[in-house]
Amino acid sequence: MKKILALLLGLTLLLTGLAFAEEAAGGEEHTPVVILYANDIHCGIKDNVGYAGVAGYRKAYEEAGYDTLLVDNGDAIQGDLVGTLSKGEAIIDIMNELDYSVAIPGNHEFDYGMDQFMALAEKAEFPYISSNFKRIDGTPVFPTYLVLEAGGWKLGFVAATTPDTFTSSTPTYFQDGEGNYIYSFCEGDDGANLYAAVQEAVDAVRAEGVDKVILLSHLGVTADGSELPYTSSSVITHTTGIDAVLDGHSHTVMEGETVKNANGEDVILTQTGTKLDNLGSLVINPDGSMETELHREHTFMKDADTEAFIASIEAENAEILNEVVASTEVKLTTTDPTATAEDGSPLRIIRSQETNLGDLCADAYRTLLDADIGFVNGGGIRADIEAGDITYADIISVHPFGNMACKIEVTGQQILDALEMGACELPAENGGFIQVSGLTYEIDMSVTPSVVIDDKGSFVEVTGDRRVKNVTVGGEPIDPEKTYSLASHNYWLKSGGDGMSMFPGSPVLLDDVLIDNQVLINYIVDELGGVVGEEYADPYGQGRIVINE
Repeated sequence: MKKILALLLGLTLLLTGLAFAEEAAGGEEHTPVVILYANDIHCGIKDNVGYAGVAGYRKAYEEAGYDTLLVDNGDAIQGDLVGTLSKGEAIIDIMNELDYSVAIPGNHEFDYGMDQFMALAEKAEFPYISSNFKRIDGTPVFPTYLVLEAGGWKLGFVAATTPDTFTSSTPTYFQDGEGNYIYSFCEGDDGANLYAAVQEAVDAVRAEGVDKVILLSHLGVTADGSELPYTSSSVITHTTGIDAVLDGHSHTVMEGETVKNANGEDVILTQTGTKLDNLGSLVINPDGSMETELHREHTFMKDADTEAFIASIEAENAEILNEVVASTEVKLTTTDPTATAEDGSPLRIIRSQETNLGDLCADAYRTLLDADIGFVNGGGIRADIEAGDITYADIISVHPFGNMACKIEVTGQQILDALEMGACELPAENGGFIQVSGLTYEIDMSVTPSVVIDDKGSFVEVTGDRRVKNVTVGGEPIDPEKTYSLASHNYWLKSGGDGMSMFPGSPVLLDDVLIDNQVLINYIVDELGGVVGEEYADPYGQGRIVINE
């Protein structure tokens, strides 16, 4: 059946290509072009379509007579074991093997540090581009646009990365040793600086005489379609000269919608989801018309050579990854065991309420660093652990970022501000939602959030009533004037990640003592005797966080 499906797809593409070729022979000077695209792959090298499927689809299009280009819209090198163990190098190797045409930095391209990303960009056999990633003096870090020729078309590519990168990666990576920002994403002025940077690049590439302009975007869209300053739809409505936007960042599945630009002209907007749920194709027909499609089928399109290349990379890490380090009597979860999302997939709750895995991770930080309080951001807990043996691979999947455990001294007021920041986006998910140890708190959902953030997404103050109430530390009401020891990781405590600006600069009691996944391993092995037991049985946790509607 798989071979039949493959033949049918190949035949369809071939007939389409022949039809286009006949049209071209009749006087048209162009042949069909397909731009294959994906966003937020997050090291999903074999997930869903997989990189072998990407290569398979490309070959099918080429055999059908299409000129092909392959682009990545950010967040490719981080998010799973293969990225963590190689600090992104293995993903660049795969992208080189697939002959990518161009890529853009997503917010998570920076998660291994600025020096490492620059080394990866140098290793890449394809260019990175960005219109809005600049040094503080305004000079671009990468080319602001790229011109490629395919099918007789001259195609201009422009790119934009979310200014939220400052807080959704690690803020200190963009600063000098004294905490001064030395990089910019053209943030601020209610989005106007971002729009201006994109427009400048579009105008420049238009001046090169291109036929089409495609914006490669890691900006994302909102769930309700509203146009916040840094969304891709907002960029479209505030610019002209863009024909299509291949988007990323929000993990949205969007086959092809249209948004009016500043002149009222239609612009295609599309996004593929995450982990290669889909592979997108933007076809430019010989008559200049464009159409998009998302390819979900992956069971018969795998390219054997790419599969073998990926297998060779996996083999290098297999022995250490498959080592059993502990066990658990219960499933440790990031998702709701009794509900599903609208599309039937598991409903993630780690970023909006307490879970047993959140409790476990926070307990690990507090216990191993001997602190009053342990904090873990929901966005830093990335995978479930099934009941049974726990391997090193399981642990890295939970904590793939390689953050370093730290302990600082803070006031009760800093804790209260952090909890308020973490709860301000509920009921929506928030990567900065706080899983806790040594502390309990309640969230009053009837209170309208009044957290003020700056143009980089960092906490400034709370101006009204607080949602977070009845906070206790060690069973006693928190004292805003008292000092407490807080264990977490450098991303929050030293770098202000997720906008937690209240922590950097606090007295450091323990600095970079263990990598995050080693904290979790050591806690289970040394403190729990190698077995996670019934105290973590409830998937909704131990009642540390109460949400009152």
